Amino acid sequence: MKTLRCIVADDEPLACRLISSYVERTESLTLSGAFTSAPQALEAIRKEKPDLAFLDIQMPGMTGIEIARQLPSETRVVFTTAYPDYALEGFRVNALHYLLKPVSYTEFQEAVKRASSINTPQAQSGYISVKSEYRLVRIPIDDILYIEGLKDYIKIYIDGQSRPVITLMSMKAAEAALPQDKFMRVHRSYIANTDRIRIFEQGRIVYGNSRIPVSDSCRQALMNRLQNNI
Repeated sequence: MKTLRCIVADDEPLACRLISSYVERTESLTLSGAFTSAPQALEAIRKEKPDLAFLDIQMPGMTGIEIARQLPSETRVVFTTAYPDYALEGFRVNALHYLLKPVSYTEFQEAVKRASSINTPQAQSGYISVKSEYRLVRIPIDDILYIEGLKDYIKIYIDGQSRPVITLMSMKAAEAALPQDKFMRVHRSYIANTDRIRIFEQGRIVYGNSRIPVSDSCRQALMNRLQNNI
């Protein structure tokens, strides 16, 4: 299991130490920092880019909600709070989980379980397996045309299927799971299967009726790969 790097932020020292102790006793987690100051926590998160941040919602100077809106895309959020009225607002910023104080270790483990399951796709014998709509979907790698990133989600477009497979995953994780000789990041929001490219025109890749952009910084590398594949 991948070890998740964590940062804890809570202005209450006892609560901060409790969550930090939970992180330290959990084998799949590593504590990168614990802070009672919200601005210091935000600075550390921006620098360290942890996998997971446990944020108290009510903190002086800056709320956990405000921190969550400024986080790097690879950092997932679990909110901790004594006030259940904030739950809806927390989920509006794509929080993984919402822990109501006092937090038990059992509840903490449930949040960690959710974080660990957000998807690092598993590649096996020409397939990747991802979670989508409460199901595990097995996708032939060669059938993937391209992947589109939408903040915390990706859409996997598959040859012969009218609807993409949507899963909670970062573009970075998707890129790392796919074979580098077949797939290439061609834009901040797109990964393309270069073996399936038949038309590249006017700075765009054409897949049937779909056209995906290629950024200027990726254009020459894509052209070189396509020429080598001829």
